[in-house]
Amino acid sequence: MGGHSGGGISHADLTRLEESAKKKLTSAATDTSRHVFISFAYEDLNEVNLLRGQAKNDKTPLNFDDHSVKDAFDSTNADYIKRQIREKIDRASVTAVYLSEHSAKSQWVNWEIEESLKRGKGVIGVYKGDSPPKILPRALTENGCKSFKWGHETLPKAIEEASKNR
Repeated sequence: MGGHSGGGISHADLTRLEESAKKKLTSAATDTSRHVFISFAYEDLNEVNLLRGQAKNDKTPLNFDDHSVKDAFDSTNADYIKRQIREKIDRASVTAVYLSEHSAKSQWVNWEIEESLKRGKGVIGVYKGDSPPKILPRALTENGCKSFKWGHETLPKAIEEASKNR
């Protein structure tokens, strides 16, 4: 009597669980990937797909998990579309707005910027080439969001900065 039997976790199992938890915490702490929602005008889909591809390339420092819309929603119901996009924005820490001649004209890009800011997300503009387009999305400029050149060195730093400053 007085002994303990059954129902408990053995010391060996407890040690294995502890080591497993430590490994997961360590890998999470060293994971430099950010969760990013990419806002873009539909006309820029090919360019955005190139950006997505570069983020998956192990040979570049650009590393993020893309939570943006991959395929157009099969709906004309704006409330439904907004709800679906909000879910994707909620999974991200940063919204990167692909800047082009089309993005300033897009009502969805402006709405996504505003929605991201309302939800406490960092927002940056990303442009290809030597300078951003002459006309930027209204919501980007009105909210003082910074724009960065699309590049392997600048983009990861910009995403990290936006994530910390949200």
